[in-house]
Order: sequence, then C-alpha cells, then structure tokens
Amino acid sequence: MRHLFASGLLVLVLLPLLAPPLLAHSQPTATQNQSQETEPLSFAKRLEQKTDVVFIPVNKAFNAVLNWSGIGGIPLIVLWLFIGGVSLTLWMKFINFRAFGHALHVVRGRYDNPNETGEVTHFQALTAALSATVGLGNIAMVAIAVSIGGPGAAFWMVIVGLFGMTAKFTECTLGQMYRKIDEDGVVSGGPMHYLRDGLKERGMARLGKTLSVLFMVLCVLASLGGGNMFQVGQSMGAISATIPALAQYGWVYGLVMAVLVGVVIIGGIKRIAHTTEKIVPFMCGIYVVAALFVLIANFSLIPTAIATIITSALSLKAGFGAFVAIMVQGIQRAVFSNEAGVGSAAIAHSAARTEEPVREGIVALLEPFIDTVLVCSMTALVIVVSGAYDNPDPAFAAARSASNGALLTSLAFRQTISWFPYVLSLAVFLFAFSTMISWSYYGERCATLMFGPGASLPYKVLFLIFTFLGSVASATQIIAFSNTLILAMSLPNLLGCYILGPKVKAALNTYMSKLKAGKFQTFP
Repeated sequence: MRHLFASGLLVLVLLPLLAPPLLAHSQPTATQNQSQETEPLSFAKRLEQKTDVVFIPVNKAFNAVLNWSGIGGIPLIVLWLFIGGVSLTLWMKFINFRAFGHALHVVRGRYDNPNETGEVTHFQALTAALSATVGLGNIAMVAIAVSIGGPGAAFWMVIVGLFGMTAKFTECTLGQMYRKIDEDGVVSGGPMHYLRDGLKERGMARLGKTLSVLFMVLCVLASLGGGNMFQVGQSMGAISATIPALAQYGWVYGLVMAVLVGVVIIGGIKRIAHTTEKIVPFMCGIYVVAALFVLIANFSLIPTAIATIITSALSLKAGFGAFVAIMVQGIQRAVFSNEAGVGSAAIAHSAARTEEPVREGIVALLEPFIDTVLVCSMTALVIVVSGAYDNPDPAFAAARSASNGALLTSLAFRQTISWFPYVLSLAVFLFAFSTMISWSYYGERCATLMFGPGASLPYKVLFLIFTFLGSVASATQIIAFSNTLILAMSLPNLLGCYILGPKVKAALNTYMSKLKAGKFQTFP
C-alpha cells in the first residue's frame, strides 16, 4: 500500500499541470481557434497559464492566513518568526553569543569522535545544511528585499539572523535528540520525528502526530519549488545575462542541472555531505572575496551606506505602515535565506556523528551568522553602495520590475568589477546546485517517513522533473506557493520548539557544566 501511495505522490503533484492542457485540447473554443491562427504560445507560457489557474486561488488562501495583519498591521508569520527567535534567545540565555567560540572548535574537529553514531562529521553536517541556506537567497532575495523595502530591510535581516541563531540551535538539538537510526546505520531525524515523539512524551500524541504530518507535507512541496524550481529559474536568469545564448536553450541548462543533481542525490546524505563540504567553502570564498573587493574599492561610501540602512530601518518619517513594510521585507527574506525556525536544517544535522545533541545544536547556530549576518550583509552593502536598488538605468529597472534579484546583484557588482558577472555566474550555479541537493534530501526524508522506503526513488524522479521544468517554465505561482510553504513550515516547527524547550534548556545547562569542568574528550 505504501508503494502505491509513493507512486501516487508523483501523479498528485503533476496532475494539476497535466489536467488543464488535456481539457483544453479536448474542448477547443472559438478563442482558442483564433489564437491558433496567430503565433502559438510557447511551452513555457502555456505551462504558466495552466498552473496559474490552479495555484492563484491556493496562494491567495495561504497568504490570507500567513499574512493576516490583525496585530499592529504586522503579518502573522512575521510576528511568529520574530517573536520565536527573540523568546528562544532569552530563554536559552543568549547561547548564540555564549557558545560561538565553542562552535568554532567543534566545527574544526576538536570533538570529532569517529566511533560515535552517525553518518557525517560536524563540519559535513554544517556544510550540508549551509548548502541549502547559502544560496540564491543571499544573492537574489537580498536584492529583492532592498529594492522593495529599501535599504532598511538589510538591517532587519541582520537582526533576524542574530536571533535566528538560537532558533537554529533549538531545532537542531531536538533533531539529534529524537533521531532514528536503522539497522543499516541510515539516520532519519528532524521536526517530523521530534514533533511526533517529543509531544507524545508530553502527553500530546494526537497534536504531535498532526504537526508532524503537516510539516512533512509542507516540506515535500516546498522542496519542489523554493528548494528546486526557484533555484533553477533564478540561476538561469542570472547566467543568461552573461551568456545570452543560454536564454534560447533553457532546456539544455535544465537537463544538465537535472543530471548533475541526480548523480549526487542518488547517493544519499553521505554523497551530499562529501559534495557540499567541498562546494560550500569554495563558493562562499569566491563570493565574499568579490564582495570585499567591491566594498574596499568603494570604502569611502560605506559609512554613508550603513547610516542609510539604519536610518531607513528605524525611521517613522513615512509613517508606521512604511516602517512595518520595511521590517516585513527584511524578516521574510532573512527567514527564506537562513531558514531559522523552519526546521529544515535539523534534518541534515540529525545525521552528524555525536552522542551529544546539544553539541550539534551549537554547531548549527553558526549557520544564520554565516548566511545572514555575513554573506547577506555584504550583498546588501554592495547593493546600497552601488545604488542598484534605485538606479533609474533601464537595465536596473528591468531587473527590479521582474524581481530578478540575482541579475540586479550582478549589475551592482559589475559597476566595480566589469568581468564579475562571469564570476557571479559560477557562484550562482554552485549556490543553486548545492541548495537543490540539500533540499532534495529534506524532501526525501519526509516522503519516506510518510510513505515508506519505496517513496525514495519516486520522490527523486519527481524532484528531477521539477528541476527540468524550472528551466523551461517560469511557473510563477508554483514558486510563490512553495516559497510560502517554506515560511509555513515554521508554524508546526516553532510550536514544537516551544513545547519541548524545557528539555533543550535542561540538556544545555548540563552540557555547559560539563564543558566548563573539562569533562569532554578532545581530539587533535
């Protein structure tokens, strides 16, 4: 029966895409006949029109709930995420700052014991999770946030990143606490486990099971759009600006990306970890060096840019509504970028080799710092210093109107480094590729827990199909739907973190006491 459900997963997701075209062909109308006499619509446009019919009402329904602004005009989801990060930080007594140095020691292998249970090292788990967060969100979403919300959006991104460190610590600690390991040593962990099993321990079995299933459904769907199609479409758009011929052969780009992703994800978390531990440091390195070059070249403008960011973020000149709009843009884009509170990273960190769940949680708190506080801040500074966010030049205006953040960032860098678009094209490709392979793992873990091991291959095939579709169709509404789902994943996840918070805090206190007493074995 589970195999039947697994196969049905493919049909259910593709049905909305296939059914409308079939109906359209079976019942031609006068309007269709007229259009056939004119230039036929491209495959991409036809697919977008058909998916719009299905997903526009769905998006409206989801946005009506998540963006309900009955409290001070601030959307519900923004309040939920921001309050979650702040409250957990206070509850854990600012572990995001207290354990920062220890996190660096753990990542460099000082506490790596090869005999402990797990599939990957602390560093590999960190890079696997980072590969899903350090991606086009750092390039595209930052530019979009600043162009829509103004420079002040960057300030709120950093604030959310700092508080998000504790949210990431909490969820990844829980991921380790409630992970499951089968007889072959394969690890499965994340919100779908600690919501179900953790809440059952607290006498909330029915609520826990409901939240677990909700999280898994949201994660699988989000992995196909925000973790897949969005990455392909945005990366191809940015690379096409450098290599125009690619725009005419998007299907080739999609096919190549699907093949490369397929080669990696077939091998599971171990192959993903071995790939990401090489890609993540390299891609972050080339991007940060380029950003530093631009900022050093425009060093005299940095103080003014920082002042503009802070003033824009805190100013009430345009009214409270404008202030809220800026804050909302920053928080939403930051969460999409670093996924703090969403729970996805806990799936990757659950596979780390350790007998100390808190230790892996401490490693995880580095992610929002690297992703948002470091990389996103540098992107935002480049956008503001270059004036790309309000440059009236037609090229910049076109990028902003199309919400092509990757292209806007490329144009901003190009003002200082004429040949940078070629470097950014490589970075964009690597960012998209690494994000996709990690999100495929997240979706696959959820799919197999829902439908059994037999769902693994159908899910991976489905993922690769959507990889290809992301290159040949804009499918705007599908991507918007999936991006909304990424935010929605925080609803069940953060609720579970609140309920299980006392257990995490108790474990943290015990761990820190042992650390201060020097009771942990270290390795050279």
